[in-house]
Amino acid sequence: MTDGPASVTTQEVFRLIYRSHNRIPERERKAELGSIFSVSRSGNKKRGVTGALLTHQDWFVQALEGDEATVRGLYERIYRDARHERVSVIETGTVEARVFGRWSMAKVSDDGESDIPLLMNVDKGGISPAAPRPTTPEQENVLEFMRNSVRGGATVG
Repeated sequence: MTDGPASVTTQEVFRLIYRSHNRIPERERKAELGSIFSVSRSGNKKRGVTGALLTHQDWFVQALEGDEATVRGLYERIYRDARHERVSVIETGTVEARVFGRWSMAKVSDDGESDIPLLMNVDKGGISPAAPRPTTPEQENVLEFMRNSVRGGATVG
């Protein structure tokens, strides 16, 4: 889990959720996804963007939260990225607060378990594995919507 700026968790925020078909060849996915996460976490933190990326077979579903212009600009870059095809927005709007306020980008699998360990600081003395499901009920609601969108349970517009 990556802490974002403290001020980003208590204000109205724009959220965009999209899904796309993954074009990364399977033999290159692990390395490419690792690179994507490293770059995304750093860049998103600087931009004040939080969110989660769910992977399911050959599909991505991603929630992005932040300033509307910043989030829409990031989505446009993703839309043009050759690693994605069949990109479609499945939800947009302003919400009361960030659901993923502490995640600059978290990777979540379709079964609800984290694909990569999320770590946290322990009394400034080190790190330890995060809880197996370090999510709130609000996060679970959004993540379930994301999971359903790749399983055919959500209407995609």
